[in-house]
Amino acid sequence: MALEWVVLGYAAAAEAIMVLLLTVPGLDGLRKGLIAVTRNLLKPFLSVVPFCLFLLMDIYWKYENRPSCEGDSCTPTEHLRHQKSIMKSQRNALLIAAALVFYWLLYSITNLVVRIEQLNQRVERLKNRD
Repeated sequence: MALEWVVLGYAAAAEAIMVLLLTVPGLDGLRKGLIAVTRNLLKPFLSVVPFCLFLLMDIYWKYENRPSCEGDSCTPTEHLRHQKSIMKSQRNALLIAAALVFYWLLYSITNLVVRIEQLNQRVERLKNRD
């Protein structure tokens, strides 16, 4: 199951880099190309949402079927394994949340940048008309 988390991590990192590049001031020359690339990647990146839901269900299933290790019912090794499993689940849930938030941010920022570009073009046309 580690491969799924690596893929999700790379997808979240790619989304974060694109958000950063779209929002950094001073990249006006690259912005049109970045917008085109980002708009073309939004649809394939939408597959992150059901993938995250699947992984969230996997975490829930592991949580429900995890043997309980409370009190003196388990050895220190089992207790350590139990705590490690809980920490991994929390880390993976945080990765899922980050991937979903970055996708939403990327979608919103791309739409805002495109809208700003369209408004700037309208302003230029109105200036040229006068």
